[in-house]
Amino acid sequence: MLDVRRLRADPDGVAAALARRGLDRSEVAKLVELDAAARAAAQERDEARADVKRLSKEVGAARKAGDPAADRLQGESRARGEQAGQAEARATALDEELRRLLLVTPNTPDAAAPDGAGPEDNRVVRTWTPTGVPFNEAAYQACQRVPHWEVAAQHGLLDLERGAKLSGSMFPLWRGAGARLLRGLTSWALDRHTTDPGPGPVWEEVRPPTLVKTATMVATGHLPKFEDDMYHLERDDLWAIPTAEVPLTSLARDELLDAADLPLKLCAYTPCFRREAGSAGRDTRGLLRSHEFDKVELMAVATAEQALGLQAEILARAEGLLRELGLAHRILDLCAGDLAFSSMRTFDIEVWSPGVGAWLEVSSVSWYGDYQARRAGIRHRVEGGGTAVAHTVNGSALAWPRVVAALLEAHRQEDGSVRVPPPVRPWVGGLSRLG
Repeated sequence: MLDVRRLRADPDGVAAALARRGLDRSEVAKLVELDAAARAAAQERDEARADVKRLSKEVGAARKAGDPAADRLQGESRARGEQAGQAEARATALDEELRRLLLVTPNTPDAAAPDGAGPEDNRVVRTWTPTGVPFNEAAYQACQRVPHWEVAAQHGLLDLERGAKLSGSMFPLWRGAGARLLRGLTSWALDRHTTDPGPGPVWEEVRPPTLVKTATMVATGHLPKFEDDMYHLERDDLWAIPTAEVPLTSLARDELLDAADLPLKLCAYTPCFRREAGSAGRDTRGLLRSHEFDKVELMAVATAEQALGLQAEILARAEGLLRELGLAHRILDLCAGDLAFSSMRTFDIEVWSPGVGAWLEVSSVSWYGDYQARRAGIRHRVEGGGTAVAHTVNGSALAWPRVVAALLEAHRQEDGSVRVPPPVRPWVGGLSRLG
């Protein structure tokens, strides 16, 4: 969440930053007013408590001396005690309301994030094609117009009808070579991240729980703001994770870390669950949007100085996988108005889906500043003494449904079979083709 001290010191700056996301300045003014009222109530409480302490001593002295003023002083002490209790109740209520509002107030965009109100204002950083020829949408559409759900059905890779019978729509059922391909992609990506050091130490593989506590969801900003998009097991008060980012961030929740141990670089495969609230009838065919999907996630806890380098590394790793798969893709620098709730700066990777004729998001690589770590209580020691709130960074490398969709469409051959990219073949039993 936002640092209250920053709100006090620079309310206009915070309001201007959040206005880039479309947040009304009055929302920041309300936070500042609540903070001031809470501090005033706390000061009133402290002053009343100090008076009670002073008066108690005076009552004791008066009783000892037989001074008749003792009863009056005791009455004053009792009255001030009641006032202290009332002020304490006000301070607590105001603090709780302030925290409630802070939990649903988004992060401020980084100054380097482009201006803009929505997806149409995102900036294309670069586009990559397997041929090295500049991307031409018309040419790519002309060479392939078979959507992945038809390719998958032809070769028995997906059984969407039986998936719907088991769990409802948007729960894909993978079969045969399709299930093997999904498993192979996951193993391949995990191996890349956990054995290839890249620009720094390898990423530690973690297999976190899929169900987490409410506090774990709050730490990343998924609750309370996005409750309607989450799956909640009410009987146990546990939540199905929407991404491995959620449990990975909370591994260090409420901990004080040594700076020498940072960055903490974590890698995890998990199933992910999202209600996709508000998406009814939109991009629901095939693998374009799913309630349950598999994803490999990279997440780092770092110092402020390390964070941007880690964001660049995650982006490079995710893009590197797509290049190895031979899939045309582009990198987008998200504008302030399209940033996710907790993010300061995000780069999206979209893969070209020739059978659908659209760019599909397969990864978001985000730097959160200290926003998530402040919610999670993650701090680190600072050289020379003191502590600082950590920074968090995360990104998908990769989320598989749309990657598989693009792969089935882009690598479909004239005879209808699908070419398996060479780097993945060892992970699918040496298969070079599907179908």
